[in-house]
Amino acid sequence: MKRLGFFLAVMMGLLAIVFSLFQALPSADQLLTGQRSDAATTQAIVADLGLDQPLHTQFLLYANDLSPISVYSNQADKTAYLSGIAIPMGSVSLWLKWPYLRKSFVNQQPVARLLLEALLGTAVLALSAMVIALLLGVPMGVLAALKKGTWIDHALTASSALGISVPSFFSAMVISWLFGFVYSQQTGLSMTGSLYELDSLGESLHLRLDHLILPAIALGIRPLAVFVQLTRNTLVDVLSQDYVRLARAKGLTEAQVVWRHALPNALNPLVTSIGGWFSSLLAGSFFTEYIFQWKGLGKVTIDALQQSDLPVIMGAVLFTACVFFLMHSLTERLYVWMDPRLRGQDK
Repeated sequence: MKRLGFFLAVMMGLLAIVFSLFQALPSADQLLTGQRSDAATTQAIVADLGLDQPLHTQFLLYANDLSPISVYSNQADKTAYLSGIAIPMGSVSLWLKWPYLRKSFVNQQPVARLLLEALLGTAVLALSAMVIALLLGVPMGVLAALKKGTWIDHALTASSALGISVPSFFSAMVISWLFGFVYSQQTGLSMTGSLYELDSLGESLHLRLDHLILPAIALGIRPLAVFVQLTRNTLVDVLSQDYVRLARAKGLTEAQVVWRHALPNALNPLVTSIGGWFSSLLAGSFFTEYIFQWKGLGKVTIDALQQSDLPVIMGAVLFTACVFFLMHSLTERLYVWMDPRLRGQDK
């Protein structure tokens, strides 16, 4: 309950900041006028969103839409898009519902539907990048720790430092151009593409896992580099502990000492880093998705920014904040489960 209260307070503060900052974007009437919408349609949308009201009233109306417990007039047009239970109370109704993120200015589709459709692409991309980072990063970190002070250790440490320093969008551009264009005949990969694509006749969708390879590698480079250094530094410290010396004195092989005794005790910081990086990949894959034209939350958000589609932008920001909170909470639970010493502190 404490975490839930903290989350609600953070969300309200974030909502107030985002709502104020995005007032600099063109309003709905300006946007629709630019799209040659008729005056009646423009006026209806402005009235429905309360954009003709003072700023503080607009904020309260938006907060009412987001709240799981809301009050609406029985004549309100937006009730057709609400998903929940209505309790009539005279001329108004009390709604117990899912948060309503309103409709896109551009295509008039519910924002929640647009974000949920894009979430699959982002989740698959982030999970693939994390798997690549873990499968390569942890063994490389173990190798660097076991070869401490040798040229292998120096090479892996220097490479990981370079991987951390290079921004993801730069890696994405280089990888897309190099392996999707210059050497496309050898790799068989393309510069752009999504998880699902229409066939040549435009009738059915086909799964294209080959389109996942390049963006997943580009997005996974930085967490891979972090996991190498984190695993290496933590394992070097663990290998110097007394219980590791005792395990070696008992005659256990080096593989048994490392994989059964040392590495499990070096995983706690890695688990924390995995949770943070996974939420960052979910929220921070914007430019990678845009460069590869991968259909996900990032591409949807950037397209909305270019079109000044305020409901989609605000919905994406708030949705990203929820993802961060959920991943952070799950990481804390997993951390406590892995380390029994923290359970008393957690209570």
